[in-house]
Amino acid sequence: MSHKTSPGHVELDAIAWKILEHLQHDARMSFAELGRKVGLSTPAAAERVRRLEEAGVITGYHAAVNMSRLGVPIHVSMRLTIPGGDLQIARTVAAIKELPEIARCHRITGDESFVIEAHLVSVRHLEALIDRLSAFGATATSTVLSSPVERRDCSVKQIESYAKYV
Repeated sequence: MSHKTSPGHVELDAIAWKILEHLQHDARMSFAELGRKVGLSTPAAAERVRRLEEAGVITGYHAAVNMSRLGVPIHVSMRLTIPGGDLQIARTVAAIKELPEIARCHRITGDESFVIEAHLVSVRHLEALIDRLSAFGATATSTVLSSPVERRDCSVKQIESYAKYV
């Protein structure tokens, strides 16, 4: 890659990108299998993964879970607008972190303060969550009907295509 996007930017070689692409597809892949796929020995593959973790490029591993199959069929996106300054933001963040329904929360720019994703079992459950969050500010809620792009793996081609915007 020929562009830099931030001071913490990490340059990756072709093998590192292959490792990332394979692990995004199957994070349970053994180091032996990963090494075979990218042309490294098992110890070398393990070392490369360790270095990607230490550099903060790989930040974790997880299992994707279908919440509907677990009896939690409602997925919503909420916008929360809060008045006030740092103290109100800190209080809101602390409260949001305690709500188990909330899967993701992003502090954002613009009129709203936060975008929140939550998983719920019923409309009554949604109403209770809205009531709890309304104590901090105004909410606006949208129900997710489907997710055409659930999760997109990161690739070298994708990142390089961003160079024209730097």
